[in-house]
Amino acid sequence: MLVLFDVDGTLLLSKGASLRCYRAAAKELFGREMATDGMQTAGGLDPLIWRALCAVNGIDAALAEREHGRFRATYARILAAELAGGGVAYALPGVPALLDALCDAAPAAPVHVGLLTGNYPETGRLKLEAAGISMDRFAVAAWGDEAERRPDLVPLARGRHERRSGRALRPEQVVIVGDTPHDVACAREHGCRSLAVATGGSPRAELEACGASRVVDDLSPTRDILDWVLGPGR
Repeated sequence: MLVLFDVDGTLLLSKGASLRCYRAAAKELFGREMATDGMQTAGGLDPLIWRALCAVNGIDAALAEREHGRFRATYARILAAELAGGGVAYALPGVPALLDALCDAAPAAPVHVGLLTGNYPETGRLKLEAAGISMDRFAVAAWGDEAERRPDLVPLARGRHERRSGRALRPEQVVIVGDTPHDVACAREHGCRSLAVATGGSPRAELEACGASRVVDDLSPTRDILDWVLGPGR
């Protein structure tokens, strides 16, 4: 069994720090305030959000690609400084208990826990650490800089799990946990199950309408969620 968690809106929230630091990093690079009107960031991949930010602000696509590496380093530096003060990133309800329960279930299931996220690895780790969630909990990870489409992260994560564990999983033994229709679409494209959680930017009705395997208000009902997640893998 492999359970893949999104980060922002699913495991944690960071009070809008990501977009603030995106804008601050871009301002440092280009010397002007950056508008974000009309941008949809929830469920997006960080490199694609960068391209969208540049497009909204009239920055040539070729220039955006040339400056991407410098932006990425600047964004990580500014985000690290914002998170260092504490009180910005925090784990969402039920997250620590569910991660504990999944890890404790491993000898009997077995189950591995991983990440499937649009974050750059360096900034994703910063947020998790600031929210008190150790990267040691996650056996595998697929990050936002590793694919052009979010669904393409699923085979990356599955392949890493297979190499690590020596076990090939059936699609229904993979659960993708996320807070947006993009997470649900990832699961559906690959025949996996999806657990949609209404703690991010998408309301419960929207998550139900997009065909999630199951929708919960938050991850607090540990025993119930654990039984559902592990059901087909027992």
